[in-house]
Amino acid sequence: MKYIRWMFFLMVVAAVELPLLAQSSYVASTSVAAASHSTESDATDPVLTIKKRVDEVNVLFIATDRHGKFVRNLNQGDFSILDDHKPPQSISNFRRDTDLPIELGLLLDTSGSVRSRFDFEEEAAISFLQHTLRPKFDRAFVMGFNGHSQIAQDFTDSVQLLEAGVHGLQNGGGTALYDAIYRASRDKLLKDKSDRPVRHAIIILSDGEDNQSDVSRAQAIEMAQRAEVIIYAISTDDSGLILRGDKVLQQLADATGGRAFFPFKTKDIKSSFSAIEDELRSQYVVSYRPANFDADGRYRSIEIIALKKDLQVRARKGYYAPRQ
Repeated sequence: MKYIRWMFFLMVVAAVELPLLAQSSYVASTSVAAASHSTESDATDPVLTIKKRVDEVNVLFIATDRHGKFVRNLNQGDFSILDDHKPPQSISNFRRDTDLPIELGLLLDTSGSVRSRFDFEEEAAISFLQHTLRPKFDRAFVMGFNGHSQIAQDFTDSVQLLEAGVHGLQNGGGTALYDAIYRASRDKLLKDKSDRPVRHAIIILSDGEDNQSDVSRAQAIEMAQRAEVIIYAISTDDSGLILRGDKVLQQLADATGGRAFFPFKTKDIKSSFSAIEDELRSQYVVSYRPANFDADGRYRSIEIIALKKDLQVRARKGYYAPRQ
């Protein structure tokens, strides 16, 4: 009888203690797992927060003949490529690509100095967007700038929304051109990084006369280069003279592999937009791994030279290596 009572006592103790032991074991193992996960997370967090190292460079460029016409049937062997004055370690891709997605910023000068042609420029810009943007493939935003810059319409593929943004701009005031380029590049296009090549372009309608920017021209160009932006500039100066602002627009375009237009007659603005549209569909893309590449944040020059006689190449002048 005592033996039976003793066995019954042991069974009661076991019934009470085993779940507690199991629970204690579960908590302990969970804590260990959590600690292990935390350790792993701590170890990997720096990797997760650092952008993927970019040791492959994508460069968009165009080739023209001596008459300025696009040449669209060239191959990799028709060009010499130098990165930081050295041939690339390897070239992974070379092709003519007319079907890359476009990420476009339309920057319209709304200062008092461009008032005379403002309405026509608006209509020319809208017509360009209608002919260029492909729904669900390309996107654009509209920024107006005078003494300050303001997004009139954020990124969208809707031409109707972009048109409303353009029509909503009010002209008057000073001109902060460099600030507008800097902000558009940094806040809109630099953040829009993709694993595949994308055409990042800014089209500026302005007389190029900056009198209120907080950043310098060099800073604006650097930010555009960091965002891999091609700048196309259409001058709104109708004086027939080569003014200081025209030289500024040319420098902005040259530094980013773009092009500047100086339409004397108002109707020629549409021709300038048509030329930009044609160019955006006539580019080559080359992808390569630079030799002696270091992720040190340093500026590296790019030189693409056509080996055939009478061919000219236009591409961005360089890029900033990522910093890791």
